[in-house]
Formats: sequence, structure tokens, C-alpha cells
Amino acid sequence: MQTAKNAAASVKETAANISASAKSGMEKTKATLQEKGDRMTAHDPIQKGMATEKKEARINQAEYEKQVAREQNATQRQANEAASTHSYSTTGATGNRTGIHQMSALPGHGTGEPAGHVVEGAVRSHPIGTDTGTGTTLAGHNTKSVGGAGGYSPEHIVDPSS
Repeated sequence: MQTAKNAAASVKETAANISASAKSGMEKTKATLQEKGDRMTAHDPIQKGMATEKKEARINQAEYEKQVAREQNATQRQANEAASTHSYSTTGATGNRTGIHQMSALPGHGTGEPAGHVVEGAVRSHPIGTDTGTGTTLAGHNTKSVGGAGGYSPEHIVDPSS
């Protein structure tokens, strides 16, 4: 699947590069034709020289714009490829890859940082059927654990020295 996306991005970049080259070619042709017309109507060598300089400047500008477009197309393809890579967690939530470290879409997951309020010495516990994530319990309440929505409710914090 990812190979097909990369191939599609490459084809899109190639098409955009062909378009930029065609536009550049048209601008160069127009510059050359304009110069020929200006040289035919010019009566002195200074005007003819100015027409040639104007043509060269237009050709250089067209070539520069083509190169800028090619660089932008390559950058866009790379950005699209980077944005289309996902990581998958066991919960089915997807996240984006960040360099060589796989990150989950779950808050705090994989970052080494806690996802919410943490009390030193308190242990978070999730006995089966007690933490539904809604702040209510389905089974008995364990007074020695931190429970509630997300497990970070301050009213359920137990002093570890007791």
C-alpha cells in the first residue's frame, strides 16, 4: 500500500516537473520571438543589443522559475510521503512517525511523559471492570488505588504512607 502511494507521489512530481519544463520552454520561445521582432524594428545597434539582453534576461528568469518549481515539487512529494506514514497501536489508534521513534496517537504514549496529573508515590490500578473511563465504576471501589476518569482524579489519591 505504501509503495503504491510513493509511486503515485513520484508520478505526480514527474508530471509537475514536465509542466514546469513546458512552461519554461514557452517563456523562452516567447522571449526569442520578442527579441526577433524588436531587432527587426530597431534602427540602431544599441536597440538591437538591448533586445538581445532583454531576451537573455527573460530566458534566465524562465530557467530559474523552472528550477524553483522542481525543488518545490520534490519538497511537496517528501512532505506527502512523510505525512502518509502511520504507526499503529494495539488499540487501533493511529499516530504519525517522528523520525526513528514510533509514536502512538494516544496522549503521552511513547513520549516518556505522563499523560496527566501524577502524584508521587500513588499507584494507578485498573482492576477488571472498575475503570470505564467515565469516572464511574462497575465493580467495587478499591480505596488503595487511583481511579476515576483516566486514573488521574485527585479525590481518589491515597497517601502512600498510610
